[in-house]
Amino acid sequence: MTDVTQDTATGFDALKGLSATAEAAPEHVQKLDAQGRAYSTGKRKNAIARVWVKPGTGKITVNGKDVAVYFAREILQMMVAQPLTVTDRVTQFDVVCTVEGSGLSGQAGAIRHGLSHALTHYEPALRPVLKPHGFLTRDSRVVERKKYGRAKARRSFQFSKR
Repeated sequence: MTDVTQDTATGFDALKGLSATAEAAPEHVQKLDAQGRAYSTGKRKNAIARVWVKPGTGKITVNGKDVAVYFAREILQMMVAQPLTVTDRVTQFDVVCTVEGSGLSGQAGAIRHGLSHALTHYEPALRPVLKPHGFLTRDSRVVERKKYGRAKARRSFQFSKR
């Protein structure tokens, strides 16, 4: 019979000692370009928005137009400004963005996503404020593709007995 030594621990007790140093949460640092702007990209459906944030008076420009001109519906204007409203930074930053693809609703969602990320790049302390509202999460819902043998993605052709 061989004697098992106590030097070699088995089971979960052996694994406990291996992770002596716990990994800390990643530190978020300010990321600015040469002009002092924070940049980020936001996406929603097929829309892609490129957003730049810089200190200013609260002016939001979308594709060279004022936000009230580009988004005529009040709900879309409110949706774009939500990250600034939640963080109480409405009059502190100027936002310049270019957006393409999808429709107006998808574009507004893409701008909101990009603006939220750009704010966290400019001011990392805003991340805990924006995260619970879901502004930093990309909404991954997209239109389902059309299948062959179907009228649309799921709708069948109308049945006829004759």
